[in-house]
Amino acid sequence: VQLQASGGGLVQAGGSLRLSCAASGPIFTINRMAWYRQAPGKQREWVADIRSSRSTNYANSVKGRFTISRENAKNTVYLQMNNLQPEDTAVYYCNIASWWGQGTQVTVSS
Repeated sequence: VQLQASGGGLVQAGGSLRLSCAASGPIFTINRMAWYRQAPGKQREWVADIRSSRSTNYANSVKGRFTISRENAKNTVYLQMNNLQPEDTAVYYCNIASWWGQGTQVTVSS
């Protein structure tokens, strides 16, 4: 199984980005899909997750600004990020079941 993440980039504060992460390979049932991020010099932290029931959870730091969603037919998870702030700058990693994506850089300038 391979995960391919995309959608990162450079954006000004207040801007938006949409991350995508698609899983390919022999996957049958996926319950939890999630996004994590790791800022320079910091530990990787959980950002949001979504279950097969479509229930979602968010870290307090992104609640109200980020939206996680999924498209089961494509084994894909998305992260819509609005009102981005410089403190959101990090490498974002998708996590689907036990697999991890390669990370995509998000940089927010002030």
